[in-house]
Amino acid sequence: MKKKLPLIIINVLLVAFFLLHVALSFDFINRLENWFYDLRLNLTMPYTQDDRIFIVDIDEKSLASLGRWPWSRNKIVSILDNLFDYYHVAVVGFDIVFAEKDESSGLNVLERLGRQNLKTNVMYQNMLPELRTQLDYNNLFAQKIKARKVVLGYAFSNDSGGSTGKLPPPVFKSTILNAGNYFIKMIGYSANLPELQDHAHNAGHFNSYVDSDGVSRRIPILLDYRGAYYDALSVAMVRSFLADTPLPIKAGFGSGTDKLEWVEIDIFKIPIDDKALAMIPYRGPEGSFRYIPAIDILQKKIKKDELQGGIVLVGSRATAIKDLRSTPVAPVYPGVEIHANMIAGILDQNIKQIPDYVGVLECLLLCLIGLTMTVLLPFLNPLRSLLLSVFMLLVSVGINAWAWHLNVVLPLASLALMIPLLFTVNMSWGFFAETKTKHHLTKLFGQYVPKPLVEEMSRNPEKFTIEGESREMTVLFSDVRGFTSISEGMHPRELTKLMNEYMTPMTDVIHRHRGTIDKYIGDAIMAFWGAPMHDNDHARNAVLAAMDMQAAIHQLRPKFIQKGWPEIKVGIGINSGIMRVGNMGSEFRIAYTVMGDNVNLGSRLEGITRQYGVGIIVGEMTRNAVSDIVFRELDLVRVKGKDQPVFIYEPIGLKTQVDQATREELKSFDEVLTLYRAMSLNAAERQLLELQKMFPDKYIYKLYLDRIYYFRHHPPGPDWDGVFTFTSK
Repeated sequence: MKKKLPLIIINVLLVAFFLLHVALSFDFINRLENWFYDLRLNLTMPYTQDDRIFIVDIDEKSLASLGRWPWSRNKIVSILDNLFDYYHVAVVGFDIVFAEKDESSGLNVLERLGRQNLKTNVMYQNMLPELRTQLDYNNLFAQKIKARKVVLGYAFSNDSGGSTGKLPPPVFKSTILNAGNYFIKMIGYSANLPELQDHAHNAGHFNSYVDSDGVSRRIPILLDYRGAYYDALSVAMVRSFLADTPLPIKAGFGSGTDKLEWVEIDIFKIPIDDKALAMIPYRGPEGSFRYIPAIDILQKKIKKDELQGGIVLVGSRATAIKDLRSTPVAPVYPGVEIHANMIAGILDQNIKQIPDYVGVLECLLLCLIGLTMTVLLPFLNPLRSLLLSVFMLLVSVGINAWAWHLNVVLPLASLALMIPLLFTVNMSWGFFAETKTKHHLTKLFGQYVPKPLVEEMSRNPEKFTIEGESREMTVLFSDVRGFTSISEGMHPRELTKLMNEYMTPMTDVIHRHRGTIDKYIGDAIMAFWGAPMHDNDHARNAVLAAMDMQAAIHQLRPKFIQKGWPEIKVGIGINSGIMRVGNMGSEFRIAYTVMGDNVNLGSRLEGITRQYGVGIIVGEMTRNAVSDIVFRELDLVRVKGKDQPVFIYEPIGLKTQVDQATREELKSFDEVLTLYRAMSLNAAERQLLELQKMFPDKYIYKLYLDRIYYFRHHPPGPDWDGVFTFTSK
């Protein structure tokens, strides 16, 4: 316990830090909280289209037909007439402000003529009242909305430069609401023309609210203007939708508090926070509500019964006039669809709330989970510590998901940070406490294997030894072709630079594929797989390393040419089998290495790569141990020092990356080998000539054509077994 006391104190301080966040609200945790909110929202949205609410879109198509915005009010009137009289919609709301008079009809010109040039023209004066009725678009619009459920939109501002238009009556006076709330106060507005507001069924503001990260997650249900409170467009539309006369809003206060916690419209409750903000219940990405081009409404292209009884918002997605917001569901989102989401949320009663007690609950969870982990983690092994941490995280997420299902938003960021942090601190402590063991392993194996493997070995150090043992492994030999000529033609200093730039990426590739470097022999590299760590995929990892080494060499060539260095070509031989591995040598020099016949065969295979014009040759056991790589069978050979013949292969690539044309080529060459070994030389030659014609750069086809030519003049004996014997290394 005494040894663990410092760690327990650190754990307690971490828990205290997150408890402090509940009181002080740290910005970086708040940002993470927003991210978690967005994640939960995106995972649980219905992603369905609401068939009750429609958006009449002032889109590019409509603008192209009806002209640029703003349109004359008579066009708006025609759209309203069709919506109410033809489609029989229930309510229409405008995400638009009609703050200026429409003088596009030319009525002001006719009035001026009536007062001046034509004031004595009796016929003109008699016609003017009728023209005034037809061309006074503002009055026409006002009269058309008078007997219909039309909800106008307007906007508040913090601009002290003055206000325009007329506000609707407020829904609350300051005497009704208590001082426990912190409503957002506004000092100006841009509202609709008085004659329009006076005839409208209702009106609501379409102000947005943006969180500190610039994202719209909430909207102000109520805004404070000079001590009076005004409702949002979505709320106003629901009030008009539910009754012939807009229903009143009722205030709902928390039990024993003076804080407004919700507002009610009939049976529909809207939860709000202390700023009168409500969470936006997004249904999905843009398009969760049906957009109908305004021109299609005007031309009656939509089926008559499709909109009957529907709630309609008029807004725009057109590039020049659209209102765009950044939201949890999309970085660019139409503002008009936010109002649609709120209307749907009010009617569906699925608006999330953040109740007042969340702070207390967050503290309780932090204390319960944090102190449990504080006491237990220092005494658990890594696996049990991980299981405890995962369990606590799942408990936190489970409670949060259950609350979310009940439309309650509980904080998650503080717990999601604290639990992994406590786990990390305790594991780090254990890591530093066991550094002696790791240093010991690094001393034994660090010069042979890559650091990541040493890290893996340190988890179970008792399993590893440098004592000699036999096991199935894979060995790789690589050699620079013509290195003697290269070294004779270069200054020693330049040769050293060349070798360093060559050896470094080769070693990196071997380490990346979990290989152990045995030794460097001049320009040659010897590496092996399967020790000191057991590796069930030792053959596959070695072949992948060889292919990546050749790819790395290909990338080096342009750099070498640019520096005036010779082009490098490398042969690689790979073989698998039982090998002897361990510390071997003398009392003067000792090294961790591999030995055995299978090691020698790997070296021989590297030596014959130039004979077949290939970069890599693998032995039969290696090829049989790898199932997801395509190989070309090259030959059946007997190398120097081995009496038993072996099949040799060239790796082509992963099966998922080899195209059909290459597969056909390999199949054709397999048939050549069958014919060749059966001494059907003419048939083999014909197929080889066809292959050589298609692939003139493949040396292997020329090699077998030369052999066929040789056998025609020097036929092998009847006991020939198809084996090619090499007499040199």
